[in-house]
Amino acid sequence: MSEPAAGTGTGAGADPDRPGGRGPRRPRAAGPTPGAGPGVIPDERRRPLTPAERRRYHRNILVPQVGAAGQERIRAARVLVVGAGGLGSSAALHLAAAGVGRLGIVDPDSVEISNLQRQILHRTADVGRAKTDSARETLTALNPDVEVLALPLRLTGANAPQVLRGWDVVVDGTDNFPARYLLGDACALLGVPLVHGAVLRTHGQVAVFDAARGPCYRCLHPDPPPGRAPSCAEVGVLGVLPGIIGSMQAAEALKLVIGGARPLIGRVLVLDVWGGAVTELPVRKNPACPTCGARPGPAGNDTPPGWSWEYLGRRPDDS
Repeated sequence: MSEPAAGTGTGAGADPDRPGGRGPRRPRAAGPTPGAGPGVIPDERRRPLTPAERRRYHRNILVPQVGAAGQERIRAARVLVVGAGGLGSSAALHLAAAGVGRLGIVDPDSVEISNLQRQILHRTADVGRAKTDSARETLTALNPDVEVLALPLRLTGANAPQVLRGWDVVVDGTDNFPARYLLGDACALLGVPLVHGAVLRTHGQVAVFDAARGPCYRCLHPDPPPGRAPSCAEVGVLGVLPGIIGSMQAAEALKLVIGGARPLIGRVLVLDVWGGAVTELPVRKNPACPTCGARPGPAGNDTPPGWSWEYLGRRPDDS
């Protein structure tokens, strides 16, 4: 089959709104998005983009939903990624490429050879190095304009308030239920939106938990599953899957930063990558939730993050 001649209006780059369909498509103004919410970046933190920034982020700025104002918010944003593994690798790379102003990476571990099948922040030469050091080097090389803060520590109930406070958005790149409950409870009590992601074998999911606008993680999972949940180290994960879900987490974080979008608040997107199927599950805020309900926690709103481990009968240090 012969390809259509250039300028005939039948090619992939044809613009039906121009005479003869010739030339590239023009960007169209973005209409309001149903269910859209405001961005988390206050206008007073914005400043005009430099000519160099306009050149670097030109493709972002061309997107009607982003524009120069949205890119200014991205540049002013402070995003924390907890976990520099499969999910965190993909999310951090995309956030750095997008131009997030300050990017924090929390992870206590070192790079292992078995990580490299999916953790694309790290290289073979990084085996044995702290993941946060490897991540900072890779992200800084990708975009020197981004301030990368390496935090080589394990998040606990004791340090969570100090570590999580001051960030605009937190991205969950952890791989176990104790860490997810800790992040979910702490972010809800601190009022920080949390972008959740999880993967196992060929299935993944992504959601946004913002207790100010919808449910928290504990509304979805009031209690951990009975028994010991399997891990990727035991049952495996298709290497590309964390990349897909991590990219979606980065997109959700950028939507929260820019505003005007419909984040996955009150919704969980479930991907079956092997079957090529996507399912959306609704999640409602639980008025009796011990974290974000009418009377959160056994001692009310003043209960510091970390109490939930006693509620569960275990502490994060025991995981």
